[in-house]
Amino acid sequence: MIDAGPGHATAAMTVTEEMLNGVGILHSGLTFLLADMAFALAANSHGIDAVSHTCSITYRRPARLGERLLASAREQERQGRRASYTVTVTGNDGELIAEFTGHSSHFRG
Repeated sequence: MIDAGPGHATAAMTVTEEMLNGVGILHSGLTFLLADMAFALAANSHGIDAVSHTCSITYRRPARLGERLLASAREQERQGRRASYTVTVTGNDGELIAEFTGHSSHFRG
């Protein structure tokens, strides 16, 4: 985590050799993991436990070895027990790598 506050969060990750898939780019599941982490931090930033109920991701370009990725989550809407977030994942050059959308619900354990 780099930064977090009410309704937003930023997380970072550097691509290592162990993270590469068979064609030499970052495994897509790890891009999803980074975006999901930023989403979780933002969704839980109001002091109420929240869990995801729907998430999706669109990949724009591959991430490469040594690249530092930033995932920035922003709350789009909050209504009752539900909220929605967008997360952008960018690379070293600020170019968009992936767009993630997540919907959360307050968790009552």
